[in-house]
Amino acid sequence: MRILVTGAAGFLGSHLTDALLAEGHSVLGVDNLCTGSLANLSHLKHESRFEFAEHDICTPFDFGRVGYVFNFASPASPVDYSRLGPETLAVGSDGTKNALEVAKKYGAKFLHASTSECYGDPDVHPQTEDYWGHVNPIGPRSVYDEAKRFSEALIMAYYRYYGVDTHLVRIFNTYGPRLQKNDGRVISNFVMQALRGEDLTVYGDGGQTRSFCYVSDEVAGILGLSGTDEHLPVNVGNPHEWTILECAKAVLKVTGSASRIVYHPLPEDDPMQRQPDITKAKTLFGWEPKVDLETGLRLSLEYFRSCLTEETADLKMA
Repeated sequence: MRILVTGAAGFLGSHLTDALLAEGHSVLGVDNLCTGSLANLSHLKHESRFEFAEHDICTPFDFGRVGYVFNFASPASPVDYSRLGPETLAVGSDGTKNALEVAKKYGAKFLHASTSECYGDPDVHPQTEDYWGHVNPIGPRSVYDEAKRFSEALIMAYYRYYGVDTHLVRIFNTYGPRLQKNDGRVISNFVMQALRGEDLTVYGDGGQTRSFCYVSDEVAGILGLSGTDEHLPVNVGNPHEWTILECAKAVLKVTGSASRIVYHPLPEDDPMQRQPDITKAKTLFGWEPKVDLETGLRLSLEYFRSCLTEETADLKMA
């Protein structure tokens, strides 16, 4: 099958591309590179089954017939969507609509990368897919949260009104190689700070919780969902709950760093709890994560050390 992956040069999009190619498909990757990097796809330069088009999906596009559309185009880290607020809203609306139009035209299946941020700072714990969320629609995080919530509504409309075979995955914190080193997310922040010998920055008292899913587990869950007949949202994340402070200590253990942990005020609208209920994923396609946090951190270390090496080289050249 020829498959379209939007956001293919991003962290998750590039890993998804690798997995689809490994299954024998051909992949057309589309990305405007506002947050993605061609370095994430450089290992595919001699792969005949991979094509790449640099394009902003907020502008209508058609690169020929495809059998599946995986819509992964969007700034996803706090640093990126804070910098690219209007662009984030646009890709969640115009960009998603244009990707849906491709699926509609060719009768292709469609899977959209949504997010646990749809739950906001939840009143329900753990979060089940039928929980509608507790989101500030005008806060500093709203450009991302509401873009994803609108895109879910748009996708369900294309399913209900036009019969597009759509799927919605709600992704929880995912980490691993190719995660941007300075993207403001917990794992990349902590690991890079530890490797640099800097203080690890914990916001609040560190008691807020997150679930951390290693990228190979996340991609396996996404592919599992893609083959089902389920059209409503499905959580794909690690149900093991970690406090931010526990995560910081795990990073210090794995890196062997002597860095200290320091505390800063909580950012506005930062969720206090995040833990997926994955009963639906287990029931529908037998998925649950296999990689624990410490193992995943060790699997990611070589990548983050290479980021530090490049950073040091750039400083010497400056």
